[in-house]
Amino acid sequence: MKSQHFLLALFVVALFGIYILYKPFLLTITIAALLAVSTSNIQKFFLNATGSHFLAASLSTILLALLFFFPLGYFLAAITLRLNHIDLDNLDIIYNQILVWISSIPAEFDFIKNYLNDLVSESTIRSSAAKAVTAAATFGKYSATFIKNAFLIIIFYFFAQYHGRHIFGFFKEAINLNHQDTNQLSYELSSVMSVVFYSILVTAMFEGALFGIAISYFGYNGLLFGIMYGFSSLLPVIGGILMWLPFVVYELALGNTMNAIYIVAYSIIVISIIADTFIKPLIIKWINNKFVKATTKMNELLIFFAIIAGLATFGFWGMILGPAITAFFLAILKLVERQTGGLSSSTRLRH
Repeated sequence: MKSQHFLLALFVVALFGIYILYKPFLLTITIAALLAVSTSNIQKFFLNATGSHFLAASLSTILLALLFFFPLGYFLAAITLRLNHIDLDNLDIIYNQILVWISSIPAEFDFIKNYLNDLVSESTIRSSAAKAVTAAATFGKYSATFIKNAFLIIIFYFFAQYHGRHIFGFFKEAINLNHQDTNQLSYELSSVMSVVFYSILVTAMFEGALFGIAISYFGYNGLLFGIMYGFSSLLPVIGGILMWLPFVVYELALGNTMNAIYIVAYSIIVISIIADTFIKPLIIKWINNKFVKATTKMNELLIFFAIIAGLATFGFWGMILGPAITAFFLAILKLVERQTGGLSSSTRLRH
């Protein structure tokens, strides 16, 4: 056996061993790597400011944890506690008021009235407390899993930032592409992922802060519901409604009609129209021009479908994986198109 073949066999065995060893962590490692790619410009900024790869990686990791993971952890913990302490009296008030609204529906719409009566039957409402206990247990289990995965992602993220240049250099040599194609592939993937990540972060923080400040005026937990609104706003069209509609129903059930009108008007006019339609794109454009400076663009509708497909396939982390897989596929297509185009041109020249 030639030494090259023996070395290749050893490499395949070692690679299989590594796969078996790290198989439970493949998803977290992938998420950490993609987040490192998305925030590579932040790493460069801290590296230029500190002159130390270790300090730059540490600062990037702390910033990611503060802005992305801590709010999610707080949200999951707070929801779990609230589900364990549901106020049944308020639940009865809401239920009775909904029955009044249903009974006031005109007779011409009896088919709707019957459907709504079945939907909010007393047995369903009364069993909400028991369902809440089950949901609390599920949320508690999910929260523990999320905290564990978040901790691992933060650890892998730090090493990806700290050793990223060495890892990238190794893969550049391993895939055996020319220097220009390799740089173009990494640049396009990094640019698109940065745009997606910053868009997600800005949307969640900006709209969540607006809703949290407003809802705290009525005595609610502005931090908790601001975080909830921020992440629900990632779902276009219906995301915001999923958050403000329950508050409107609750305030109407308590007889606070003006509060309900204010929440509806503020959510639609200030957040959905002014902030989401006009201000958010300007902020994202400024961030992209300031930090990303990408010349390559990925269609916004394609990003939307990539996020939706990612969420449906991979769950929460799909909003990172979906656009990454799509961007990688499009970047590969561009490389293939350029190489086959170049091949066709050279063939025509010879003939």
